[in-house]
Amino acid sequence: MNLVAVVLNWNGGAHTLAALASLQGVETICVDNGSTDGSDAQVAERFPDVELIRTGENLGFSGGNNAGIRRALQRGADWVLLLNNDAVADPGLPAALERAASARPDAGVLACKVYFAEPRDVLMYAGGRVNLRLGYWGRQDGFGARDDGSYDTLRDVDRATGASMAVSRAALEHAGLLDEALFAYAEDAEWCIRIRKAGFAVVFAPEAKAWHVGSASTGGLRSPTSLYYETRNMIVVAERHRRLPRGFSALRRTVIVVAHLVAVREVAGLRAVLAGWRDARRGKLGER
Repeated sequence: MNLVAVVLNWNGGAHTLAALASLQGVETICVDNGSTDGSDAQVAERFPDVELIRTGENLGFSGGNNAGIRRALQRGADWVLLLNNDAVADPGLPAALERAASARPDAGVLACKVYFAEPRDVLMYAGGRVNLRLGYWGRQDGFGARDDGSYDTLRDVDRATGASMAVSRAALEHAGLLDEALFAYAEDAEWCIRIRKAGFAVVFAPEAKAWHVGSASTGGLRSPTSLYYETRNMIVVAERHRRLPRGFSALRRTVIVVAHLVAVREVAGLRAVLAGWRDARRGKLGER
């Protein structure tokens, strides 16, 4: 397996340096996504063997990673590993991906097992499902549970998490790159939907492990920024890939909005969810 890793930095500081350090021995590209905290200079100084691409502006999760993916393919990658800048990879992750790819030659995506950064034995992702009819894919398998071995089977899943996932060159050539119009959130799920439609499997590889802080660049899992993009993009992705009659489509939007309102803890969060709903209706995508 010719694996090239892509780490996206946006004001990542110590997080980005830790992510890159965890990939020692792996051919790596760091995309600096318009950072302003000087972390790009730290990357260049600390990791001279890492190729640093400076975009000059924040292109979002999709646009920034796409810049790295394109370069990885130019460098001859068979597989491209995306690792969030607030995640660290297990030393055995590359070898585990290679074993999984060998066991499942039909795989276009290999989804890593992802833990919370603290406590380190608590799962964040051990598989994921997509219900386009409802426009809701709920909590990821294993979310919040201690890893007791229940999720140690190589198996098909509906979607990976962009925190740590590998995509094959063949899948990229058939399904394309991340959707830059989504900017951030739900883009990993939408990507997996397209890759599965192109005839590839999305496979959970439990031996490939990473630890993830989660939404460090957007203020947390339930910040107004996260709630806005999640609400808007879930509606957009569901309507793009599973059309419903008008009345049922309106009901699906309601389900998505209510699911996010449950997580609201402040007025700013309420406004963010409603803004996401309005922008989805208007077809307003890209950066908020």
